[in-house]
Amino acid sequence: MPRPTLAQKVADAIARQIADGALQAGSKLPSLREYMRLHGHSKNTVITAYEHLASQGLVEARHGKGFFVCRTVSASVEDDESQPYTRALDTIWMMRQQFVRDPGHSHLGEGFPPVEWLMDMRLDKFHRQVVRGGVTTLFRYGTRLGNPGLRQRLAQKLADYRIAVTPRQLVTTLGANHGMDLVIRRYVTPGDAVLVEDPGYYPLFGKLQLQGAHMLGVPREADGPDLDALERVLKRARPKLFFLQSVGHNPTGSDISPAKAHRLLQIAEAHDLLLVENDAMADFKPSSATKLTALDQCERTLYLGSFSKSISAALRVGFIAGSKQRIEELADLKMLLHNSGAEYSERTIEVILGEGHFLRHLSRLQDRLHAATQRGLAVLDELGAEVFCRPEQSLYLWARFPGVADANALTRHCLTQGVMLAPGSIFAVNRQTPVPWTRLNVAYLDDPAFRSSLQRQGQQVVGAR
Repeated sequence: MPRPTLAQKVADAIARQIADGALQAGSKLPSLREYMRLHGHSKNTVITAYEHLASQGLVEARHGKGFFVCRTVSASVEDDESQPYTRALDTIWMMRQQFVRDPGHSHLGEGFPPVEWLMDMRLDKFHRQVVRGGVTTLFRYGTRLGNPGLRQRLAQKLADYRIAVTPRQLVTTLGANHGMDLVIRRYVTPGDAVLVEDPGYYPLFGKLQLQGAHMLGVPREADGPDLDALERVLKRARPKLFFLQSVGHNPTGSDISPAKAHRLLQIAEAHDLLLVENDAMADFKPSSATKLTALDQCERTLYLGSFSKSISAALRVGFIAGSKQRIEELADLKMLLHNSGAEYSERTIEVILGEGHFLRHLSRLQDRLHAATQRGLAVLDELGAEVFCRPEQSLYLWARFPGVADANALTRHCLTQGVMLAPGSIFAVNRQTPVPWTRLNVAYLDDPAFRSSLQRQGQQVVGAR
């Protein structure tokens, strides 16, 4: 009789825990990485063990969530009625996977540009300038609106986008995600209907779930939100808020068209709808790219910006632009929750924005992105993939591959080959429906390991027919 493999031993140990009641129906198994860290096993060993348990009917894989001990139908209903924090944990788990970096692995699913693209900023050289600007203030809290010098620089930067604001119409944040937190805390109460794009920015979904909001998805098309679908939703519900990304949409990489942007603003006016425009990818696009806030001038828009992807995520600096009244309210909320922003980081960004080197950095960054996008599109064409849209330059491409009906299955397969993907279910409002699409980071698309993984996946699909 052949000796059991290590994966079989792992599966048997978990099966005993289920039989003994230590793992009850509905319990979530540790994530692959958690189990690896706890027991020192390889990723392939844990994946094989979990799949063996699934084949026995002891556990089930849930799209984008992980593996769970099989449960009854009634228990599933109770799960749907779980508290907002429990539902938000699915997003937390996904975010953890996005931030894990294993040496030697391909990071096609990562949301950030390569560090090499940002290294020419040389953050170390700005320290002395920051200190010379007033060392004593670095030991105190900043102001509730944020560093005055930075807000002046931000007003000048937004003027290049044809967004006319004064420094009093700007409040600094700890990145775009913090900006969304403030907006949600100010405008959303439990049970409120809130519009989001579908597919859309999944950390936003987790924040709204945590707040107890009722998310209503508006399909994203290649030129922006589906406005016919939006009007249908507005007729049956009365949401006051719509979160969207006009430019460099995450995950599809699409940009809103001028015609659709104008019509969207008309719809917002007719239905008293506040549009929250998350423009975290602004520095990766030409300044002429269509922005709702440039057309609206903060009448019905709040504009969120960030430097996490174009300068450094470690500095944690972003901002919100809006009407003076809205910004005053958000600044008060920020003060209540956090006292102030990160003064040292804000002054660092102020110094960087005042240097001509920053504009040269953005020019190189956009050139790299353009080249990577075109190279990525060529790779996807070669692989026979269907591409959602074909932008000139975008950090993300949204694609589906031949024979793949559920990107979660493709993700699990590629993970065993050392390739991390971001499956479409992560970005879907309804995560129970299989999604064939995958978000791909163009900086990592031309990767032999990814090509090899797809070839093996294709062989499996053919063999299964």
